[in-house]
Amino acid sequence: MALGPIVRLVAAFPAPLDTAVAAARTCTSAVGVVEPAAVGGGAAVAGEAGEAARARRDALARSLYAAGHHTTFQHAHYLFAIERVSRQFVWSFLHAHPFANSEQVSQRYVKVGPDEVVVPELPPAAAAAFAATVAAQHEAYRALVALLSPVATSELLARFPGWRRHPKRLARQAERKAQEVARAVLPVATHTALLHTVSCLTLFRYRRLCLQHDVPAETRRVVDAMVAAALAHDPSLAAVLEEPIPLEATPEHELFAAFHGAGVQPAAFREEFDRDLGGLTSKLVGGGRENVATVARAVRAVLGLPTSRLADDDAVGLALDPASNRLLGEDLNLSTVSKLGRCLDHAHYTFARKLSHAADSQDQRHRMTPAARPLLAAVVDDEPDVIVPRLVRHAGGEALAAFDAAVARAWEGAAAVRRLGGTAETALYLLPNALAIRVVESSNLLNLHHKHRMRLCYNAQEEIWQACLDEALQIRAAEPAIGRWLLPPCAVRQRAGRTPFCPEGDRFCGLAVWRLDPNAYHRII
Repeated sequence: MALGPIVRLVAAFPAPLDTAVAAARTCTSAVGVVEPAAVGGGAAVAGEAGEAARARRDALARSLYAAGHHTTFQHAHYLFAIERVSRQFVWSFLHAHPFANSEQVSQRYVKVGPDEVVVPELPPAAAAAFAATVAAQHEAYRALVALLSPVATSELLARFPGWRRHPKRLARQAERKAQEVARAVLPVATHTALLHTVSCLTLFRYRRLCLQHDVPAETRRVVDAMVAAALAHDPSLAAVLEEPIPLEATPEHELFAAFHGAGVQPAAFREEFDRDLGGLTSKLVGGGRENVATVARAVRAVLGLPTSRLADDDAVGLALDPASNRLLGEDLNLSTVSKLGRCLDHAHYTFARKLSHAADSQDQRHRMTPAARPLLAAVVDDEPDVIVPRLVRHAGGEALAAFDAAVARAWEGAAAVRRLGGTAETALYLLPNALAIRVVESSNLLNLHHKHRMRLCYNAQEEIWQACLDEALQIRAAEPAIGRWLLPPCAVRQRAGRTPFCPEGDRFCGLAVWRLDPNAYHRII
């Protein structure tokens, strides 16, 4: 019997349903704020019997829920510790929306053991094929760490020649870089652990839509455990919990059956998407036309100025040039609460992007740049489809051959699992982290600026760095008044007068990137 997920409720609001109802009653209270203690059983102190008070609370909660007055359910939060779940599940469900916060164990820095995988329920022959494939993937992972470490060492020394005097540090950093790249061949079934915080409302949504592609079985198990922990904490939540929508009733399931049952081939989509990308990691496909005028109009609205006093390009500079808007140099992203910063909300961009499963999983951490992500069953077939890491391409030879063999073995293993009685869902678990994920992602300028400030740093994950550089350069070409200010953190801080320019401390990349034009950016590791 495969070991299931571990879900623990670490912290929670004392009385979530009482809190929601108290919030609702506050809206019409003639005496000010209604405290949660005055709701439900606590109302007995005001002369109302506890049972009657709870019935009244539950009726109001159901009424609020049905009417869509859901902000009342956002006050109460839960902090869960979640372990022994797959990275596929986290990518497909937990991190596929903006209304949660997670801190997750990183495969970039933590070595992965061979037994750390979700093992789905399978017939014996399919289970044997699954186990053999996982074993081969971990053997390839270990081999690649060894093969890539010398290449990583050379690239590190090219940037930090002084590290020759610190062989232990050099060896540790080279192994870490090799490990980060070698994880590309690990299966998306690999375990992860995380702290995950959601509101009461998000938990309700989890419950209602936990049966959806691509991992409905694992999602249902995890969400059931989360709901059980929440109910143990506050049984009154049962008053508003709905049953899950069946998988067969979800629109994605019905549309997948209609189109792919009629013979639509995934390869046609992949070829068209890649052709349109034109060799870019991220291509600007929407926006980039009226954004300068739109931002300028917003800036003038904040400052109460006519166009004759403040031209468009100058207005944009007031919001985006760190020398003018010094809040951009702050450690916190203060644009979200700044009047001038919120002017950036009104410019929008849309991109077509292609990243590995591992990189896209990390990119999901930018919750305010949402993306339409695929049903894997709709885009995966028997042909391997991966992003080859740059360090593997650079190493070539034995390392590239080991990577290619591991990828082919993963697809062969997935096909074997299906052939031997496993479902498509279980077979997907064997696909590697290098699996290519094609998405359409949009953002307003406020959140895109913040993302680029984080991800144009040379220490950022390489694929995301490249995608953000593609985006910044395209916006610079389409709308120079905006694009010129999409910069890495050191360049922003330098122009804002913040020292040190690099905020990374001893993680400094070794290059004075703030002196470079973005067209000259080039990463060697």
